[in-house]
Amino acid sequence: MELTVECQKRTAESKPNTLRRNGLTPAVLYGHNGTESVALTLDAKAAETLVKKASLNNTLINVNIPDVSWSGKTLLREVQTHPAKGFIYHLSFFAVASQKSLEVEVPLHFVGEAAGVKLGGGMLDPVMTEVTVQCPPDSIPDAIEIDVSAMDVGDALHIREVPLPAGVKVVGDPDQVVVSVLRAQGGTEEASAE
Repeated sequence: MELTVECQKRTAESKPNTLRRNGLTPAVLYGHNGTESVALTLDAKAAETLVKKASLNNTLINVNIPDVSWSGKTLLREVQTHPAKGFIYHLSFFAVASQKSLEVEVPLHFVGEAAGVKLGGGMLDPVMTEVTVQCPPDSIPDAIEIDVSAMDVGDALHIREVPLPAGVKVVGDPDQVVVSVLRAQGGTEEASAE
């Protein structure tokens, strides 16, 4: 999923609290030109909508800044909220166009009903709910689906066995368990009682 937001360059003399009172949210863009950063503002309502729809470090956001004639793909790196009132205080964007590949957190979605749960009375045990992947900026998956319907009691799926889209690599221990099917609690006690 890609989102688009328009920002304006923030003047050096503008005060963040004054901007917020005027319905604007301060922001900053990093990485668009080497180590240089640019101070921005965007409409507070647009900022709220963006934060509701985007995932930190995962969703590509097209940022347009007409004042400096810059437009490009970014990731939302940080969202600061007011500790008492809860409104968005500040946003940080990171330009990804110059990056060949990125490391991002991607949620795991387990689909199907495991045979060991359905027929064997087991319990599905999702050990991980997200995984860190490395991929090009334009290939960030929204989520990775894992079909668990063939799993039986005692089966475990490891990171190396996770089906990945083209160009996406998992970062981390390939032997780490992602999901398993456990024997239901009390199953061994019932068997020994019989």
